[in-house]
Amino acid sequence: MPSSGPETPESDQEISVLRVARASGDDQLAAPINLGERVRALRKARNWTLEQAARKAGLARSTLSKIENEQMSPTFDAMRKLADGLDISIPQLFTPPKNDRVLARRAITRTGEGTALITKTYEHEILAADLSRKRMLPYRATVRARSFDEFDGWVRHDGEEFLYVLSGVVRFFSEFYEPVDLKRGDTAYYDAAMGHNLVSLSQEDAVILWVTSLVD
Repeated sequence: MPSSGPETPESDQEISVLRVARASGDDQLAAPINLGERVRALRKARNWTLEQAARKAGLARSTLSKIENEQMSPTFDAMRKLADGLDISIPQLFTPPKNDRVLARRAITRTGEGTALITKTYEHEILAADLSRKRMLPYRATVRARSFDEFDGWVRHDGEEFLYVLSGVVRFFSEFYEPVDLKRGDTAYYDAAMGHNLVSLSQEDAVILWVTSLVD
């Protein structure tokens, strides 16, 4: 196994992908707050009446009113319905943005409509490319490389990374571990500052879903 590579600060093909999503700003979350106040703020930020919000969440208007006014503690099922109706996750019900703005953001990327970025070793399709100030960078990659030697040393960058094999078989090289072969449905989560590379082993190019954390 290759135990080291040229000490390049960052691999051109990988860091070019990361630069697509980097932007200034800080969307960190604040400390948890009162649930009733949070639900009311989310509803008003969407310009919904109590009736509209209750209908979208599949709850009775009186139930939602009691939740907002702290007159009842919602069940987990009620919280799930609230989160679904507001199109957020359950943890987001308790952790508003630090600047008190509701970032009601959403991006849909249809198959084949991502932003393409082609390198000599990967064909990247960047997903949710229209959103700025992302905390994560999701992208689909076709792995064209068949040998570690096709890379200019190790790929390294800030943050953490998660990969999911969508099709084919890959060999995952990492700087401090033995290579491991991954097939469809297998995953890996790792420190992206550690040198890493990926090559296809199957006859067809493997396809990977990658999610990279972004750091300011």
